[in-house]
Amino acid sequence: MLKNLRVTTSKYIDETSRVSFKFNGKSYFGYKGDTLASALLANDIHLVGRSFKYHRPRGIMTSGSEEPNAIVQVNNNTALTEPNVRATELEIYHGLEANSQNCWPSVDFDIGGINNFLSPLLPAGFYYKTFMWPASFWEKYEYVIRHSAGLGKSPTEPDPDIYDHKYIHCDVLVIGAGIGGIMAAKTAAKNNLKTLLLDEKNEIGGSTIFQNSEHVKINDQNSSAWLENEINELRNIENLEIKTRTSVAAYHGYNYLLARENLTDHLPKNEKNKKVRQRLLKIRAKKVIVATGSLERPLVFNNNDRPGIMLSSAVKKYADYYGVATGRKNIFFTNNDTAYESAISLNKKGIKVEAIIDIREQSNTVFTKEAEDLGIKVYRSHTVVNTEGYKKINRITIMELSKDGQSFTSQEKINLDCDCLAIAGGWTPAVHLFTQSGGKLKFREKDQVFIPDTYPSDQISIGSSNGDFELDDIIKNSTKSLKEFLNIKETEFDNLKINCPKDNEIRTIWLLPSNKVLGKTKPFVDYQNDATAKDIKLALREGFRSIEHVKRYTTTGMGTDQGKLGNMHALGIIAETAGIKMGELGTTTFRPPYTPLTFGTIVGRNVGEYFDTFRRTPINDWHIENKAEFENVGQWKRAWYHPKNNETMHDAVQRESKAARNSAGILDASTLGKIDIQGTDASEFLNRVYTNAWSKLAIGKCRYGLMLNEDGMVYDDGVTTRLDENHYIMTTTTGGAANVLGKLEDYLQTEWPELDVYLSSVTDHYATASICGPNSKKILNKLIPDLDLSDESFPHMSFKNAKIDNIKCRIMRISFTGEHSYEINIQANYGEDLWKKCMEAGEEFNITPYGTETMHLLRAEKGFIIVGQDTDGTMTPIDLQMDWIVSKKKYDFIGKRSLYRSDTMKEDRKQLVGLITDNPTEVLEEGAQIIANTSLKPVEMLGHVTSSYYSPNLNKSIALAVVRGGKNMLGQKLFIPMEDKNINVTIVDPVFFDKENVRLNA
Repeated sequence: MLKNLRVTTSKYIDETSRVSFKFNGKSYFGYKGDTLASALLANDIHLVGRSFKYHRPRGIMTSGSEEPNAIVQVNNNTALTEPNVRATELEIYHGLEANSQNCWPSVDFDIGGINNFLSPLLPAGFYYKTFMWPASFWEKYEYVIRHSAGLGKSPTEPDPDIYDHKYIHCDVLVIGAGIGGIMAAKTAAKNNLKTLLLDEKNEIGGSTIFQNSEHVKINDQNSSAWLENEINELRNIENLEIKTRTSVAAYHGYNYLLARENLTDHLPKNEKNKKVRQRLLKIRAKKVIVATGSLERPLVFNNNDRPGIMLSSAVKKYADYYGVATGRKNIFFTNNDTAYESAISLNKKGIKVEAIIDIREQSNTVFTKEAEDLGIKVYRSHTVVNTEGYKKINRITIMELSKDGQSFTSQEKINLDCDCLAIAGGWTPAVHLFTQSGGKLKFREKDQVFIPDTYPSDQISIGSSNGDFELDDIIKNSTKSLKEFLNIKETEFDNLKINCPKDNEIRTIWLLPSNKVLGKTKPFVDYQNDATAKDIKLALREGFRSIEHVKRYTTTGMGTDQGKLGNMHALGIIAETAGIKMGELGTTTFRPPYTPLTFGTIVGRNVGEYFDTFRRTPINDWHIENKAEFENVGQWKRAWYHPKNNETMHDAVQRESKAARNSAGILDASTLGKIDIQGTDASEFLNRVYTNAWSKLAIGKCRYGLMLNEDGMVYDDGVTTRLDENHYIMTTTTGGAANVLGKLEDYLQTEWPELDVYLSSVTDHYATASICGPNSKKILNKLIPDLDLSDESFPHMSFKNAKIDNIKCRIMRISFTGEHSYEINIQANYGEDLWKKCMEAGEEFNITPYGTETMHLLRAEKGFIIVGQDTDGTMTPIDLQMDWIVSKKKYDFIGKRSLYRSDTMKEDRKQLVGLITDNPTEVLEEGAQIIANTSLKPVEMLGHVTSSYYSPNLNKSIALAVVRGGKNMLGQKLFIPMEDKNINVTIVDPVFFDKENVRLNA
């Protein structure tokens, strides 16, 4: 029978708006403003899931993004399904359907629960040792492992929701809208700074907004009332933008941050349609103020994971903010005073508090005194040694602690009945974003916390994220920090009157003692992955010392909560066991995202056909009108071939290549990467980038260059032209343009910042028509009659500025086909007109448009490489028989040192060669392996075919290949093993056509 645990009216919940939702197939009701967690608790539902390894029952533990247990599958079996959603963050709406995860057939009866009984056989690292033998069983192991891995089910259909990206620039970004964040935002905005305030909750104010203690006041007002007035003022400040339901996911260098804004997740299903669901905010801030607060720590003791065991702060928030009692018989277990404050708040609402278990011997503050005055039983210097209740806690056992907190004064046990155990283990500053930014932490021994120390950018941390946990410390220290950070003389918070109790008696025991040996207990540190204190101690016994190694061996902190609750306890247990200081041990690495992001948010609108940009040349429409077939090259749509009269690709390529050799061909080369290089050090820059020399290249001349990686392997190639004394234009491969620009910028900014060089991508600025063939000069002469095209005036590898119909263009005499060729570069918007004029001028010469496939054939006939096809990241210039392009005189260039490593100088490396088949009509498959002996077992592979075509100009098939020791094997017979036969081939020179380069000047 369902029981409603609403105990009080809350102004944050709209009780006039009743919301129906389903959980595990059953219908429940909540109110507008409820999270799934608060609504389930109001309906007396505590069991919400199962743990990952042991499948132990798990209940709601927190009220925020640190929740490790209450993660659910939303909208199961639909295209909108989403796994691993925190019930503590999911606001309920009409039509919501959520299901428990990691359980079968149901959360109440889970077959996987047998793992709990087998837990002695499944310690940390068991999978590293168990599935090693027998080797033949691996496929069976793998099947089980694959089906056991993961939490939730990923969608199998395309996501119909809409996602978006937005760029934001601001003077000051404030992360977190608790009392510290609100003070910071108001101060910044009132000092004429464009300010952005973000908070992951649907309401701003943090925990202070529902603070109801008479002992905590600001200017003689209840702190929540004072803060509410501040918030009302805040909303009227013009240069301040407030975004709620917005979680900062990542804090990168130079104050660049990513945040996810939830826009429609809280709306009813019928109001979500065609609206943006989530937006990824890309924020660049001049200054950042981190006010992310702190996370309450649990306590680690035997069986501390049962449903009904919750954080004290969560119990208080559910009561004060949502008006929900988390239990009828509540017991608090604490090492500090915050649990007393929570217990008092519940008591005043009529929610029964059975007792407070305090591991401290004494504490004399107004909160402890008030709790005792209210008649709440307090057990001092006691600890919980066990809990009972399988699907929900129903009893705890406590014992009195010894002075050192490591044993007991006697063996007397006290049993107490309860249905909710609220635990309070102190507070951990939320330094995750700070450390993501590159900040360094320091350890404060007094209360065992890591706090910000060294800031890598223009940022500060304030409030409890900076280790200030008392209200007066938060306000006074934040005010002081803000004045220094924002360079202002005063704030309106300088002289506030603050009254709040001080909690100076905190007792930290990372692993509370038990009356059983450790091996017989289950003190959980990571609730989601079932990592226990004994797992951590086992890892230390097995030789692990680094916290990062222990984390991976035990899986502590590797769940969807990323160890927000358990990591500090893991550090403490390691430090105590290993006998080292926590400050020396350090922390695990806090990696983005702070909370999980959906793939939709990351991708934004770039899905489906928009997943990657399609780039089209200015001549693209002409290609479409003339029935060209296209291929994708990088992001570009390039004309692949131009069929006529239903030609096959083979027939079209044969025709196009013969036309280019016999008369004239024209290629759309607009896609080649073009980088404009300017600066007084441009020549020196090219000298360092390319393998050959550039200082003496004359103005008006072009030169082919080869670019290497640091390892000496070919990275890219292209022709670079000297336009002026300090001005060059570099061409790159189509697919490599962006990477080359990025690489060059990286070197300029990090390795050679002293060089006066500026790079600009101008690929899209120009359209390029490449005319080649014996009649190319005649065609260009018709286009530009007054241009001197003689070999003396316009030799190969030079350029001229010219005009076509009074439109400026740049003409380069360079060739990738071995033919007499010209590349005409013109402003992009004139590209199609230029192409049509070329076609018109070449009509009498039967000028033939050709595509990338013919281009590949023509260059292969000449033995010209294509980077990425004839190279694979393991080829040096020497391997490609391009020793001639490596300068022996230059002091240095990228990759030079690596060329002289013993491995790269070996004679038996794979080297570029030509191949011809015994049967001249037989065309080899690209990628086919090459062998010397067909009888050897296993077969020894010597290399593979990189490019292969049938050449109509040579009347035979040709191929380029890389073969081990190939350049010393000219004339040798080898074999290409295919599925049904072996093909006989002969190694030849990779230049098949016009070896003397006569046609370049024909």
